[in-house]
Amino acid sequence: EVQLQASGGGLVQAGGSLRLSCAASGFTFVDYGIGWFRQAPGKKREWISVINPSDGIPYIADSVKGRFAIFSDNAKNTVYLQMNSLKSDDTAVHFCAKTVVPTARAMGPAPALTYEYDFWGQGTQVTVSS
Repeated sequence: EVQLQASGGGLVQAGGSLRLSCAASGFTFVDYGIGWFRQAPGKKREWISVINPSDGIPYIADSVKGRFAIFSDNAKNTVYLQMNSLKSDDTAVHFCAKTVVPTARAMGPAPALTYEYDFWGQGTQVTVSS
């Protein structure tokens, strides 16, 4: 019954901002990390960011560092991806996902590979026009 619902995508002009939401249910929200990936047509699924709601520490890919931020509202079981200074290259379907490994047992680098996540939302389309 694990569910992840991604929302908030849309059409935005280059330089603009969007905030994506990932509403989680069916598991103990604070026990796992919640990550964001994006996939553009013809490209691999690219890791963007991950957060552990238990401590709120953000991990952000170099490709979007300085423009994107991730944060959680634990009372709402929701993780947000704030995207600023959007570029045409940001156009992609954006997915949120739950980590396989509980935060309490996580070690090493931030999970940035698809196999490190076991449940995925349906995705939300972000289109940046130039």
